[in-house]
Amino acid sequence: MHPTGQIFIGENALKQLTQFLTHPFSNCFVLVDENTLKHGYPHLQNILPPHQLIQIQSGELHKTLATCAFIWTKLTEANADRKSLLINLGGGVIGDMGGFAAACYKRGIQFINIPTTLLAMVDASVGGKTGIDFKGFKNQIGLFAEPSGVFIHPGFLVTLPPRQLLSGFAEVIKHYLIADKNSFYQILNLKPAINQLNWQQIITQNVNIKSAIVAHDPHENGSRKALNFGHTIGHAVESWLLGDEEFALLHGEAVAIGMIAESYLSQKKGLLLVEELTSATQLILYYFNLPAIDTEAIPGILTLIKQDKKTEQHTTQFTLLHGIGNYAVNNAVEEGLIVESLYYYNSLLK
Repeated sequence: MHPTGQIFIGENALKQLTQFLTHPFSNCFVLVDENTLKHGYPHLQNILPPHQLIQIQSGELHKTLATCAFIWTKLTEANADRKSLLINLGGGVIGDMGGFAAACYKRGIQFINIPTTLLAMVDASVGGKTGIDFKGFKNQIGLFAEPSGVFIHPGFLVTLPPRQLLSGFAEVIKHYLIADKNSFYQILNLKPAINQLNWQQIITQNVNIKSAIVAHDPHENGSRKALNFGHTIGHAVESWLLGDEEFALLHGEAVAIGMIAESYLSQKKGLLLVEELTSATQLILYYFNLPAIDTEAIPGILTLIKQDKKTEQHTTQFTLLHGIGNYAVNNAVEEGLIVESLYYYNSLLK
């Protein structure tokens, strides 16, 4: 058992899911999108109790209040009561939004997460954060709500396109940068192909890293901010490009950009050695083919950064690397240096 709740990984996860579902819920609902309905649902259909599907559209663009209203409408029309269960079958968007919808419906019904993407398995499945995007700002509306269980079956990863798999790998790199120096350098030295990695081992390792951090600071008042490394700039870049069909980024791709820029900030603040900055950027760029940031977009990105949840009294607080494998939270960074970090990122792509 993990501090954040029961998390089961591997073949055992489906056995534990079967056992969990013997509990007497009054109604059972399964939240899916078109992708998980096709690739994930058939693997679970036979072990689920009588249930009703709620299908939404995939993607960050649909992580909105309107989609939540659709979910609540379906629950209401089915006379779902407080003894109902919502099963979130999908990636981070479904986990975040399904958890939020469940936590709000009738002041809270039980929900469980069955993550189907690497991103959701190593990151979004742990920690009880739920929420939706609002007015173009990521996770602007949300709350902390723990799932009754998380059931991680690495076998779902074979259904992922390579780009989605890589997106999740960005969070793996983040966990290593903030908390596991040995694993970081092991990956850097070996540079294994993405399809040659031992996913069960990596998922277990990353769930343990995140669970340990969350256990010390469940509501992000201090050390849990470590998990925001790469996300302050990354979220802003992701939000800026949201809705742009040609240039929209997956979450992990935006975090990869954020990690490069924020590694640069770490070095400029004297927390990271130049050679460590080189190692971090080298590993990220080895795996990710990232776009340059249009300099005309920088003012808009800065505006989005000011909306970051860690901004206090008009000053943006960053989590930075304090050497590889360690971190420092609550670092105030002036706007000019943020701009400089984006130019540094662009310079690496030439």
